[in-house]
Amino acid sequence: MGGRVGLKGTDRVVEEALRRGAMPISPARASRFLSKLKDLGLEEELRIVTCPALMGQEEAEAAGLQAEILPYAPKERTTGEDTRELVKKMAKKVDIIVFVGGDGTARDILEGLKGAEQLPVLGVPSGVKMYSGIFAVNPDNAAQLLEAFIGGQAEVTELEIVDVDENAIRSDRLAIRLYGHLKGPFIPSFIQGSKQLTQDTTEESEVQQGIARFIVEEMDSQGTYILGPGTTVKHVADLLKFQKTLLGIDIYQQGHVITDANEETIRQTVQDWTRTWIIVSPIGRQGILFGRGNQQISPEILREMRRDHILVLATPSKMKSIEEEILRIDTGDREVDNKLRGYIRIATDYREWRLARIDSET
Repeated sequence: MGGRVGLKGTDRVVEEALRRGAMPISPARASRFLSKLKDLGLEEELRIVTCPALMGQEEAEAAGLQAEILPYAPKERTTGEDTRELVKKMAKKVDIIVFVGGDGTARDILEGLKGAEQLPVLGVPSGVKMYSGIFAVNPDNAAQLLEAFIGGQAEVTELEIVDVDENAIRSDRLAIRLYGHLKGPFIPSFIQGSKQLTQDTTEESEVQQGIARFIVEEMDSQGTYILGPGTTVKHVADLLKFQKTLLGIDIYQQGHVITDANEETIRQTVQDWTRTWIIVSPIGRQGILFGRGNQQISPEILREMRRDHILVLATPSKMKSIEEEILRIDTGDREVDNKLRGYIRIATDYREWRLARIDSET
C-alpha cells in the first residue's frame, strides 16, 4: 500500500505509510478475484479454506462465498509472521494456495511452505513491487488460471520467488535476490513472469541514449513531464542534467525538478494536463506499463492524461523479452485500464517508432 505515497513498498515502514495517508488495496483486489470466481461459476467446484477476519474471512463473506475459517487469532495489525503460521495450517488442508500481496508476501509463503514445497501456489498481484514469477497479471487472470488448474488445463511448474531490498531502493539502489522457487499453475498469457533486469552492455546503453536524445529533442519547453522509474528513462534525465530517482517518479517542468514525487505531489504540481506528458518504460519480460512499481501515477492521474501524451520507451531487446511483445496494464481501475488498451507508439531508438499493443485484461 506504499506505492501511491512514494514508499516503494511497506516492509518495516507500515507506520510511515499510514502517516502519509496510504490505504490498503489488498481487500479490493481479493474481492475482485473472488467475484470473478463466482462469475466463472466455480462456487460448486471449490471448498474454500481461508484465514480469519481481515486475512480473508471478511472478503469471502462479502462475496457471499462459504468458507472454512482456520482457527487462529491474528493481531490487530497482521505481519508476515501471521502469514507464515497460517500457511503451515493451510498446507495440510488444500490443493492450492492463492494469496493476495506482493513479493514480501510471496517470500512469507515460501518460508511457511518449507517441507511442503510441492503444493501449488498462485499470487494475486497487490503489492508495489511484484518481480516474482508466481503472480497472475491481474485478479481476473488469477481466477481464470485457477479455473484452468481445476480443469487440468494448466501446467504446474517451478516459478521464481525474488524480492528487492527496500532499504536499498530507498537509497536509489536496485538489489534483487532469488529466494527460491514455488510450484504454481502456468499459462503464459495469464502469468506475468519474473522481472528481467536491463542488459548492462555498451550496445544497449547506446540505444537507450539514442532514445533519450530523440525524446529530449521533441520536448515542449513549456510542458510538464512525469518521468517513471528505470534505466531507460534515467538516460532522459541525464540529458536534462538532473539526478533521476532510479526507482521513483520525478517531475521535470521548465527546467525545474521535483524528485521522488508521490501521487499527491504530482496532482499539486500539474496545472495544465493538456501540456503534460508521462515518460515510462515497461518492466523487462513482464511488459507491464502501469500498476507495478509506479503506482504514484495513479488511475486518477491517468484519467486526466491524453493517451498520445504517454511516451513509452523500450529498446528492441527489451521488447523481444516480453511475451508476444504485448504490453500490459493493471492499475486496479478497469475503466482506466480499458481506456489505455489498443496500439501505442514506442520509441525504440533515435527517431525510430514502432507500434505495440496494450492489453489490460483477457
